[in-house]
Amino acid sequence: MDWDKLRIFHAVADAGSLTAAGDTLHLSQSAVSRQIRALEESLNTTLFHRHARGLILTEQGELLFDATNAMVRRLDTAAARIRDSEEEVFGELRVTTTTAFGTLWLVPRLPALYAKYPDLKIDLMLEERVLDLPMREADVAIRMKEPSQADLIRRKLMNIQMRLYATPEYLEANGTIQTMSDISTHRLICQNIGSAQVAAGASLVQQILSYDVRSTLTVNNYFGVLQAVLSHLGIGVLPDYVTEDFPQLVRLLPDTESNEVPVFLAYPEELRQSKRIAAFRDFVTEEIIARRKKLRDDQANEQANG
Repeated sequence: MDWDKLRIFHAVADAGSLTAAGDTLHLSQSAVSRQIRALEESLNTTLFHRHARGLILTEQGELLFDATNAMVRRLDTAAARIRDSEEEVFGELRVTTTTAFGTLWLVPRLPALYAKYPDLKIDLMLEERVLDLPMREADVAIRMKEPSQADLIRRKLMNIQMRLYATPEYLEANGTIQTMSDISTHRLICQNIGSAQVAAGASLVQQILSYDVRSTLTVNNYFGVLQAVLSHLGIGVLPDYVTEDFPQLVRLLPDTESNEVPVFLAYPEELRQSKRIAAFRDFVTEEIIARRKKLRDDQANEQANG
């Protein structure tokens, strides 16, 4: 089959429109249409159902689109390896992690990475859905559980725990809590136990809610929980890494915390030699080491002052 025709077919199938595909390919709509017709004639089949709202793949079109998707992924991998054969770190790196970890921990630390590699182009995809690394939906992931795929390289970064925090202003206005039962007279800010989150966090929230909490505010990610806590709305269930950049938060009930949640960095085996992956992996690792050192120093200072 003619690769040019397949390339045009893939663009049309991906966009669902001759016009949109033409804009992407810098071709006229009529030129795109001619190539699709020629491909259909060569295969003796219909690849698209045409209607007023756009184009929909036929069953045969779906089969061909699956094949061109695989081809595009392999070409992307080859291009990445070619680019990574250079000495300098540059080009696009697609990173995925959760909304909370990405916005609250990763993004504030990226200036150090860009300062070292100014030509790096990071596409940061923040969502709770676990993207498929072997299918190249992303190049590297930071996940709150160990990846299950066998063809991934993984490295454990750290453990995190969910704990209770509030601002001094909220506590001054509403009083602090000495026992878990005291929380019933306060507003609890947390993720809804039905939203996508680690099981340890949901379990801690369920435990707290069993104390008949008077008022709640639920948000579907920890970034929203943090903003509500910083607005002095109540006592929040937050991951412990948040307090690194918000030291004004007061931790409540030190014996109350979730089980440990492992944090892993993972990337496909085929990108083992990628200099962009190595640069990102080393950067994150160095930040984690700095975090551990700071925690040890803080604990030593607390013991010395106590």
